[in-house]
Amino acid sequence: MGTRHQLQELLVSILGSMNVYFQPPPGFQMKYPCIVYGRESIKTTFANNSLYMFKVRYRVTYIDENPDSSVPALILELPLCSFDRHFKTSNLNHDVFTIYF
Repeated sequence: MGTRHQLQELLVSILGSMNVYFQPPPGFQMKYPCIVYGRESIKTTFANNSLYMFKVRYRVTYIDENPDSSVPALILELPLCSFDRHFKTSNLNHDVFTIYF
């Protein structure tokens, strides 16, 4: 579908800020609200004993103090996106999605 950099640009446009982080290292100081994402796996399809196509699956997490933000609904509108779960930790709400991109 697209490259990781295209996904980064798309997530920045949805969030409306540059607080979009790809696989941040432990201890990295993030600014909230933010989106954190990373590659989770690659779905492969084979034909005639060769790789025919593949799609990269990303785990995308939206983190915000506001539990009623409209950003999760915008993320959910992306093609091949599904909602996985919501949890709260350290007074921050986390909405987790799976996206094939």
